[in-house]
Amino acid sequence: MPSQSGFTLLELLVVMVIIGLLAGYVAPRFFAQVGKSEVKVAKAQIDGLEKALDQYRLDVGKYPTTEQGLAALNEKPAGEAKWAGPYLKKAVPPDPWGRPYVYKQPGEHGEYDLLSYGKDGQPGGSGEDADITSW
Repeated sequence: MPSQSGFTLLELLVVMVIIGLLAGYVAPRFFAQVGKSEVKVAKAQIDGLEKALDQYRLDVGKYPTTEQGLAALNEKPAGEAKWAGPYLKKAVPPDPWGRPYVYKQPGEHGEYDLLSYGKDGQPGGSGEDADITSW
């Protein structure tokens, strides 16, 4: 009689439980790192946009208005003879959560305010939901 080899149902269940425990331990740590990296990306993008806005100001003599928005960094606004852009290599990116950055000029915290509302898309918040700002 030939011997049959294979795994029993009990052995498979034990392996599945072990894999489930490992996933339960590793997954929260992994996803916490993803959230931190999105915040870092937003800060880096805001820093890059600030540099482009400063270059715009050096050429034009003022920051773009709220109505012109960040689009003025890529497309010449009407009536801006000294515009020497584009000031970004690509279009203005959305924040890491897919929403546009908020730009206000004049700003409440400086000559302009540039911010992302974070993961929740709402003002305020804490952790990943906190606002990422230029001030």
